[in-house]
Amino acid sequence: RFGLRRKLRRGAVPSRFLPPVRSRSRVRALKQPLRGPPGGDHNYSLRGRPADTPRTVASLLRMLAKKRQLPEEIVSLLRAQFSDLPFELHSWRQMAEYSPEMRQFACILHLYHIKAYDYLRKIFPLPHPCSLTKQVFIHSFILNVFPESHPPFFSSWLSNNEAAAGFSNDVFLRLQEKVERGDQAYCYCAVMVQDMSLQKQQEWDPQTRRLTGFVDLGAGILDADEAPLASEAIILMAVGISSPWTAPLGYFFVNSMTGRLLAQLFHQTISKLNNIGITVLAVTSGASARGAETARALGIRMDPERIRCTFRHPPGSAHSITYFFDVCHALQLIRNALQCFQKVEWLSDTMWWQHVVELAALREQRVLEPRSPGSDRSGSKESYHLKVNLATLLFSEGVADALEHLQKLGLASFQNCSGTVRFVRLMSSLCDVFCGRGPYGKGLKVPLLAGNYTKISNLFNEAKSFFVTLTDSVGRYITKSKRKLGFLSLLLNAESLKWLYSNCPEGTPSHYLQTCAFSLDPLELFLRALQQACGTSGSPTSTVFQAAYHKLLASCSLSPGSPHSSGLGNVSSLDISLSRSRELTLGSIRAQYNPARGRALATEYPFCAGLLLHSSALSNALTDLSLHARSITCAAGFVAEHLAWDLQCEACLASLFDSDESRLRCRSVLYIKKLGRVSLPSASVHCIASISERVLKWYGNVGDGSKLTKLWHLSLEQEVFQELLGERPLFPTLTNHLFDGELSINNHYTVLVKEITRCYLNIRTNPAQHLNLKYPCGRHRLKRLKGRHFFPSPLGSCQSSCTQVGS
Repeated sequence: RFGLRRKLRRGAVPSRFLPPVRSRSRVRALKQPLRGPPGGDHNYSLRGRPADTPRTVASLLRMLAKKRQLPEEIVSLLRAQFSDLPFELHSWRQMAEYSPEMRQFACILHLYHIKAYDYLRKIFPLPHPCSLTKQVFIHSFILNVFPESHPPFFSSWLSNNEAAAGFSNDVFLRLQEKVERGDQAYCYCAVMVQDMSLQKQQEWDPQTRRLTGFVDLGAGILDADEAPLASEAIILMAVGISSPWTAPLGYFFVNSMTGRLLAQLFHQTISKLNNIGITVLAVTSGASARGAETARALGIRMDPERIRCTFRHPPGSAHSITYFFDVCHALQLIRNALQCFQKVEWLSDTMWWQHVVELAALREQRVLEPRSPGSDRSGSKESYHLKVNLATLLFSEGVADALEHLQKLGLASFQNCSGTVRFVRLMSSLCDVFCGRGPYGKGLKVPLLAGNYTKISNLFNEAKSFFVTLTDSVGRYITKSKRKLGFLSLLLNAESLKWLYSNCPEGTPSHYLQTCAFSLDPLELFLRALQQACGTSGSPTSTVFQAAYHKLLASCSLSPGSPHSSGLGNVSSLDISLSRSRELTLGSIRAQYNPARGRALATEYPFCAGLLLHSSALSNALTDLSLHARSITCAAGFVAEHLAWDLQCEACLASLFDSDESRLRCRSVLYIKKLGRVSLPSASVHCIASISERVLKWYGNVGDGSKLTKLWHLSLEQEVFQELLGERPLFPTLTNHLFDGELSINNHYTVLVKEITRCYLNIRTNPAQHLNLKYPCGRHRLKRLKGRHFFPSPLGSCQSSCTQVGS
């Protein structure tokens, strides 16, 4: 509206229709009739029906299959469900008069094959594709007058209420309310898609009195005897670009997911979001065969010499949308390519996969080194143990630094690894750019800003010139081989990010683009909650899935950073990213080549002698205090080793062990001191163990009836946390790492403190385990730390990787 004038918006679709015109003079007034159905969603009609038009649905489908306008599997699906559908033209009138079967037929045909749908629109008055998602909304001034009321929806054919299959009317309603109230964070978003496997099972629903388990695309369930059972659920989600809000938009039950179907679902989703005032800037899919097929169906071109990273919506319009592949999936494909090729070459250098395998399989080694000049016995040598941080990601600075360090040590397996180091470093930089998750990141993990755009653009140009020259052992280019999808996915993501920064529409927060919004991590977090709500370890049935989705949707909040369910309230997107990247760690590579190697922990706890027994006052009085201090150290070291097996974060795992800042930092390689058979814990782990032991001594004299209960354990943990409040800051090496994830109270710092406390108290309060504790023989030198804690002396010349940035 411009003053007293009104203009149609671009892409506007009629929502009100004139009655069918009966007068011939009125028809002749239309000088140039537009192409469309007779009496459908426009006030014009075709002159007549073609003479060779089939007279039944079966013959029509056979004709489409014969002309290769419809695949055979779609023909079988439509024939099974719509064989008795009325076929006379007088049955296909106004859209409001369409029966449920007609709506089903139109929606399924449009989603599965748009060309066949356009062909049938010449014969039948099928609605315009935009009409399938048409909705009528209330204006903002009515919301101001009646804030308690909700804008009424004219429900589209692909939308439903009560968490049924299709688009969720409730979610779109709440998104519209936020846009109408002027919340700028909800004006721009990205859309992502992921599938979840279902168990094929036909079930009876007593409430609806219908069979369930069949294909359902939002227009009604298909329940014919020959209709296929659903094997997958397609879930769509919208994610904020500058604010971390997420909105599950709906799901669809399908039997076989194709790229064409996903492309049509993307188009329908974008149209529905545009109708409520939300602009979609990007879409994301998995880097898989289906994802590549979807990209091609949308018009994306992945040729390195002629990359096209955008598609038009609506087709033929001026609005472009970028396409992204999930980075984690792309890295897995690159890992697979390196494993298959064993080595890749470019120009005058070579990357050898065997170097990474040797690093992951590196066994713990005892190394002797001259003591530092400041030690008491400078003439002798002291020992330390060389280990590998198995939580380190394959493509990270930690792996590159570790390879360089081992090469300097002269190990034969790591000679001539400069090419491998260069390849890993380039991949690590790309990962940092695409995995930025907040405004407080460091280095390349910060959001795409005007100050760092030039640096990131140069990195992308370097990666492109690097990837296009990669060849295998026989000289074939990797980007033209059958293992090319991972490399092409990163190149496409780089072009999409550059295009998005340079071509954002006016008003878009282009100065604050969080690249984590273009990965599948937010949707994977929702799927993790959905799987937990299903309560099954395997694939759920469609009925179980629908009930779980309804439960999640009822508790879902569209506020930034809000969890999708109480069960995953402590899980952040950083934790989900680490969990998804577990197949890309050094630990996973070791498991592939050494599957029999498991935990190396002793079956008996080697640290009990000298620990105070809260049930024996006499033994406490006779305990040697020096032995007691060493026992706490051994117990803390065992706790560190126990937690190290389950941690997925490189920085958090390294912070569990003692470090020496004077040594050269080599990140994923850990230099640790041994106390008998147990690793020497860090000062922070020792501090938590000492305070836990002190609290256990204070509260160990309570009545036996209240011991070893859950309430008693919780009271002990609470007392330990209160004691820790007055101590010096713990884990100083994790300060920068805390900015990698969301700034919340449930971060990796608090998780470490809680897990160390619980593990130590569980060991100390278990009487059955306490009887088998033994202390290893040997003499160990102690030194006084800052404060009042005794602690075994760390090596003056050893340095662990505590200070590196986490995975």
